[in-house]
Amino acid sequence: MNIASDKRIEEQFMAEVSTLVRIHHFNLVRLHGFFFERHLRALFYEYMPNGSLDKFLFHGNKILGFEKLHEIAVGTARGIVYLHEECQQRIVHYDIQPENILLDVNFFPKVADFGLAKLSNRDNTHITMTGGRGTPGYAAPEVWLRFPITHKCDVYSFGMLLFEIIGRRRNLDLNLPESQDWFPRWVWKKFEAGQLVELMLVCGIEEKDKEIAERMVKVVIWCVQYRHE
Repeated sequence: MNIASDKRIEEQFMAEVSTLVRIHHFNLVRLHGFFFERHLRALFYEYMPNGSLDKFLFHGNKILGFEKLHEIAVGTARGIVYLHEECQQRIVHYDIQPENILLDVNFFPKVADFGLAKLSNRDNTHITMTGGRGTPGYAAPEVWLRFPITHKCDVYSFGMLLFEIIGRRRNLDLNLPESQDWFPRWVWKKFEAGQLVELMLVCGIEEKDKEIAERMVKVVIWCVQYRHE
């Protein structure tokens, strides 16, 4: 038995329970109960029949139009704002990614998986971490560089999620042409060169959604600055 591993699993489980009992927002998944014994630990969430967002972005399932994807992005942002600004204690999620955005029967988004979340007093502007958190490709640079971090690491992760919503692809997809090997860099180059029309064509975004898409591109570039300031 790996005692250290078991202890980490237990800590993440209890972190998720303690976080979820403190929050209630229509863009956050609702915890109905939990079961905790030595050999069985379970969380009982509200039922989300459409599963996680990644299923509708990366696996050829194109049933969601761009307008609905925009609504999912906005709903996710509202959930994050609630965690950061409207709770008694600020909650930093640390793992915003498509797999952790669940969709109900009407494809209404709810942020889930608070196993890595951390509570912080609003007076503490920075948090010192021991060990990295989050998922590579979504975690902000300061998380992996061991710098003191702020709640804005969730903003960076949301930006990386937003890139994938815009492109309906993984940010890193080695099966695509070399010029698009890292989608955020490719989007930035097109934006900087004023070539958003080409971006829209490649991403399959229709003319009627062009204005929304351009606004999303501007927001995503603001979100993923290298320094959180």
